[in-house]
Amino acid sequence: MTLRSPALTVDGILIEDGSILLIQRKHPPFQAKWALPGGFVEYGEKTEDALIREMFEETGLKIKIRALLGVYSDPHRDPRGHTVTVAYLIERVDGSLNAGDDAMSAKFFKTNELPELAFDHANIVKDASQRISHGVLPKM
Repeated sequence: MTLRSPALTVDGILIEDGSILLIQRKHPPFQAKWALPGGFVEYGEKTEDALIREMFEETGLKIKIRALLGVYSDPHRDPRGHTVTVAYLIERVDGSLNAGDDAMSAKFFKTNELPELAFDHANIVKDASQRISHGVLPKM
């Protein structure tokens, strides 16, 4: 029997002044679509460290993790194959917003004026907004 495991990814939810940070994807899948910043966890890397690395690579921002939002594991969330993402609520510590690495663009969108999002990121953003408004997660 061959054991297959899902790939592990991370996503960051950065909300400032009622706006959420999104990146425009440079590569397939969902090329040119908007998504939460994040990416794959490297072997031997903690999910928290992967998110700090990915955020800097994609946005130029240094961040700190505020809270765990949740784990999203629908086997069909990524057309490349089964991925499981760990989503965190994060806060900017330093840096200037600048698209890099796998991002064509990076910008803030009002949470009530979001573009169509890649993967299951609309569900992740909805969960974050609901939990923040109900006081389950810290306000940003």
